[in-house]
Amino acid sequence: MDENRIKEYLEILACPQCKGELVYKKLEDKEGFFCKKCKLLYPIVEDIPVMLVNEAIRLEDE
Repeated sequence: MDENRIKEYLEILACPQCKGELVYKKLEDKEGFFCKKCKLLYPIVEDIPVMLVNEAIRLEDE
């Protein structure tokens, strides 16, 4: 996903669980929008953020 699109998403998206701020995070095999408070990564699939709590990936070590 390109930088401009990421910035646009970060301006309008919030964590669906806590309504907190998200940051973009790219890992080895996945990318998405991460909530530091909830420790959830909302994945980007085919350039579309999946903003569903039950589809989020828990990142305990972050």
